[in-house]
Amino acid sequence: MNLAWKETVSALIGATGLIASGVGCATVDATADYQRVREHVAAATGQSTLYKPADDALVAERVATLLADGVTVDEAVQVALLNNPRFQASCMDVGLARADLVQSGLLTNPTVGMSMRMPSGGGLVNIEASIAQNIADLWQLPVRKQVARQALDQAILTLAAQASTLAADAKRAYFTAVGADRVLAITQENLDTAGHVLELTIARRDAGAGNELDVNLSRSLVLEAELTRTTARLAAANAHRNLATLMGLTRRSDDVNLIDPLPDALASTLDDEHLLAFAREHRLDVRSAETAITVADAQLEQAWQNVFPNLTLGFELERNSRRRQRGRSLLADTARASAAAGTLTGPGFQPQSNRSNSPIAILGPSLSATLPLFDQNQAQIAKAEIDVRRARKTYEAVERAVTQEVIGAIDQARTAWQLAALYRDRYLPLAERSLELSRESYQAGEAPFLSVLEAQQFLLGARRRHVEAVQAAAVTIPAIERTVGRPWHEMLGEKPATGEPTEPLSVDEGK
Repeated sequence: MNLAWKETVSALIGATGLIASGVGCATVDATADYQRVREHVAAATGQSTLYKPADDALVAERVATLLADGVTVDEAVQVALLNNPRFQASCMDVGLARADLVQSGLLTNPTVGMSMRMPSGGGLVNIEASIAQNIADLWQLPVRKQVARQALDQAILTLAAQASTLAADAKRAYFTAVGADRVLAITQENLDTAGHVLELTIARRDAGAGNELDVNLSRSLVLEAELTRTTARLAAANAHRNLATLMGLTRRSDDVNLIDPLPDALASTLDDEHLLAFAREHRLDVRSAETAITVADAQLEQAWQNVFPNLTLGFELERNSRRRQRGRSLLADTARASAAAGTLTGPGFQPQSNRSNSPIAILGPSLSATLPLFDQNQAQIAKAEIDVRRARKTYEAVERAVTQEVIGAIDQARTAWQLAALYRDRYLPLAERSLELSRESYQAGEAPFLSVLEAQQFLLGARRRHVEAVQAAAVTIPAIERTVGRPWHEMLGEKPATGEPTEPLSVDEGK
């Protein structure tokens, strides 16, 4: 092998190694991206605890700690954001988007080729070698990175919006479960009340002041209370199971002790314009839809650049073949040369009269391109243009829906709390007083038993409907949080309900 060929091969190997070492430096680390998600979620929900891939061991330990002594509503949200498997699966989207961003910044791998062709009569082979690089990356790379970076931003906002929705759903499920427990307790109280009336009726019948019809009516009331309690028990169990599902628990749902009671009333009045301003500024789905437009615009630019997808610049080398010399005996020449030298010696080279005067090796650059004669990327450009229009329409739809969603959530909250206050302040006291008066009149013989029965049914229904009204009012709080995109205390200008700040969970902190 001559010196020129050795130097060329060494240069090809060195260039390939240099490129490979540069590619090896690219790593995928989404730590900063998950921190951005956490910041968005903390701003929207007031909770900075959030699942991050590779945190599973720490998550299990943290969840066990949160569940140890009962669960408050904020702790239930924390468990859901850490332990819900569907949300954990969605968290992987950020890592995938980060990987796409890293990939978008990498140059296309170079192409190395080599061929060897042997002369039919023997001799030195013909060798061709080439190395080529697609230099279209020089102008396509910035656009690819822009598309991937915007897609990562959108993935972060989308995941944060999903976390906000999960937090609101967990709060709603918590209040629903607490309300269902309270309804179950009320049905037990109602059963006890019906039992007392039955005892009174039996005593009056035995004393000759009542009859068997009154007793049977009282027994039917007790039976109805028992049926209602059974239905309430199932409803409470279902509510607890729904909460356990959102929290990602596999333990029995009735093993989780819910500490926080239902709120009695709104702490502050709701300002429509104030909450609308919050929603327009902070709704994560609005910001995600806005980012989607930027992504679509960048993808359209990328589609136009792909009209000329390949422009390859390379370097080629060719070494000519040489046929084996004829008309001499190598064995005889070797014997003669060895006898003359006194030791084993190879035969000397002899010039060949018909040897070509062409150069041994040919070196030079090469350039190739894909001509867009048939496929000019028209379809992909058209799709990208449609995606831009669709992204803008989606943004308009989300933006227009915000106002009506906020107004509707506020109206529902006001109505629910007014109903809860009406039951508490007027309806329930009236039912209790009516039962008391009917009992006194019945015992005095001034009223039939039917009046007592009606008053008792009125009270039992009032108790249950009062708790259901408070429950319906309580779930409007997370509904407004989700609609506005900010935690309740921030919307009302108050301090967080929990006395201690929530510490974020991080793998780095746990190490």
